[in-house]
Amino acid sequence: MKALLRNEGGITKSVKVGFSWTTFFFGFFPALFRGDLKWAAIMCIMAVVVGIFTFGFGAWIPGIIFSFVYNKIYIKELIEKGYGPADEHSKVILEQRQIVTTVV
Repeated sequence: MKALLRNEGGITKSVKVGFSWTTFFFGFFPALFRGDLKWAAIMCIMAVVVGIFTFGFGAWIPGIIFSFVYNKIYIKELIEKGYGPADEHSKVILEQRQIVTTVV
């Protein structure tokens, strides 16, 4: 499922909502390619630390965990940077996933 986010400058980004298959298969590389260096570093460090303590066998565990939460983290950081839902459909999707809340 995808949502469109737009900032005040008119830049629109299409973001995926939900489970991150790219993070599941490629670890921290999707965050790195998106330019999200902070979370790429966090994911890489977590994989290295867990891998050290499990002699390499558990290095995939942080990747699975981040697969469930990374897209939500990425969208929330974009919203903090001034992006918002570009259309009503995107707004509904983000409200259903409790990423944005309706201001009453």
